[in-house]
Amino acid sequence: MSLRTTALALGSALVATAAAGLTLIGPGTAAAATTACTVDYSVNDWGSGFTANVKINNVGSAALNGWTLTYAYSGNQTLSGTGWNGTWSQSGKNVTVVNPAWATSIPAGGNTTAGANFSYSGTNTAPTAFAVNGVPCTGAGATPTVSASPTASPSPSASASPTVSASPTASPSPSPSPSGSPTTGTGAAPALHVSGNSLADANGSTVTLHGVNRSGTEFMCVQGYGFFDGPVDATSIAAIKSWHANAVRVPLNEDCWLGQSNVNSAYAGANYRTAIKGWVDALRGAGITPIVEMHWSRGQYTGNSSGCSDVNATCQKPMPGADAVPFWQSVANTFKDTDQVVFDLFNEPYADRSESSVTQGWLCWRDGGSACPGIAYPVSGMQTLVNTVRATGAQNVILIGGLAYSNDLGQWLTYKPTDPTGNLGAAWHVYNFNTCSTVSCWNSTVAPVAAKVPVVAGEIGENTCSHGFIDQVMSWLDSQHLGYLGWTWNTWDCSSGPSLISNFDGTPTSFGIGLRDHFRALG
Repeated sequence: MSLRTTALALGSALVATAAAGLTLIGPGTAAAATTACTVDYSVNDWGSGFTANVKINNVGSAALNGWTLTYAYSGNQTLSGTGWNGTWSQSGKNVTVVNPAWATSIPAGGNTTAGANFSYSGTNTAPTAFAVNGVPCTGAGATPTVSASPTASPSPSASASPTVSASPTASPSPSPSPSGSPTTGTGAAPALHVSGNSLADANGSTVTLHGVNRSGTEFMCVQGYGFFDGPVDATSIAAIKSWHANAVRVPLNEDCWLGQSNVNSAYAGANYRTAIKGWVDALRGAGITPIVEMHWSRGQYTGNSSGCSDVNATCQKPMPGADAVPFWQSVANTFKDTDQVVFDLFNEPYADRSESSVTQGWLCWRDGGSACPGIAYPVSGMQTLVNTVRATGAQNVILIGGLAYSNDLGQWLTYKPTDPTGNLGAAWHVYNFNTCSTVSCWNSTVAPVAAKVPVVAGEIGENTCSHGFIDQVMSWLDSQHLGYLGWTWNTWDCSSGPSLISNFDGTPTSFGIGLRDHFRALG
């Protein structure tokens, strides 16, 4: 699933953070209660520009109704664009952020976050003095602390990805990546392989994945906002683990990974790959299994159920295109040395919509090329992508979703690609609005596949802002001993799409509380 055509919020790895206490006088008389606040400032810096992320925390006992944040830079940092989650403006070195119309109040104990992109040259010194509603921060002037940078890992070579455009001239900064040494786990994620119809660790013990999707890395980069929608630091990983989750699905953007010219170079190519690898390494170091998957891909499609008419990777396409081969060649080379990382080849195929029949859709799904007459761009079938991954020497577990946006596994076994390693499983997505959304359908189409190969429900959710449907889904999946991941660990309005949290500290929405409490009950 992918609902984001525009980014609603942006957070980033907390690389440089300034926190200062505020004493604010609320509106009204001088006798009005004071409100205590802190302001956190963080950046993702790529050498010639950066994303600034400001977070106002109301730690007092009274709501803050209406807010204007002001601060100043000491260098030549210049605002680029309009920013988000606030009205951003700049006069000289002075920056002002005014609350947006939809978020005028910060409740006691709550917070709000806004972000914007800036360009600069020379030194990017963080601001140390902040004010809200004209009241300066007490204790301002303290130098922001800088978190330890992760060890930069080599980026995939250009030879592994022949269609990659030239790397950005600015050397990739490790700052977009989360800390490489999170303190959120007691051990690394298990190395996985397929054993019968289950996933197993190196000791042969069965591993059932229960986790969340972490959307943002598929759309933020191509829309020019950055890498992540929300924080990806050790604290955010700890919040995910507090739900007793042991897996996180990481959606990728093909154009951003390959460094296509339509993507801002600050967020593409080596910079994007470094950010993703840092995030994946942090997850597996914390004991969480990362599932990396191609979410948005390249290829112009305007047929039945088209998500967009753009050739670029700006929406879900019915099938992977020609660039999926260099993409998976590069991704596999990046992660082939750790069986802790699971590969999910393509988010939600829907060749059943592009082709003349469901049978033709399954042929297109497996074989690509001429088997897909309803798709104008060259299609890479699932067999081709499995071959591509294995040709690199990678033996990582591969998951493949079926048709109907990965909701239909009815003929998955019939058209299953061959895999010389035997490490192949099925991905399944289920929402209350899908065609296959009843126990009888699951028994007839999913259970037979699960009897033969591992099945992971990579996305479960509902659009009701409640959890009655996923409660039923989780109960059925538990009865089949299958793993599942909720969509999505992002602070969006759950009434506009399945959003698990209202705050990245793990505060659940009325939808997310069902998943959280179920995970915790599992132990």
